[in-house]
Amino acid sequence: MAQALRPNTAGSLFATDGKTHPLQDSLMAVTLVLGLIAFITCFFDSLHLLSSWTGLIGIFTGLYGQWISITTRERFGLILGLGASGIGFFIGMAHGGLFG
Repeated sequence: MAQALRPNTAGSLFATDGKTHPLQDSLMAVTLVLGLIAFITCFFDSLHLLSSWTGLIGIFTGLYGQWISITTRERFGLILGLGASGIGFFIGMAHGGLFG
């Protein structure tokens, strides 16, 4: 029964290697939240300061998270956050930029 000898990695949402990664998981969560904020606020012209700054910070946290990430699940979440942060940042820059 080879199934009984395999470790259960499906039960863990973020750590596919069975270990905890608190720094990487928190960077992924922060990048996702900042990306979501930047993406939503970029559709409003008057919120260009919020979208451009949260997008910029989300890009930097996502890049650092990619640099130290260990598992594929962490990288997947970071790429989603990076994409949303980049879109929010560039549209925020087109609406008025970082300093208005």
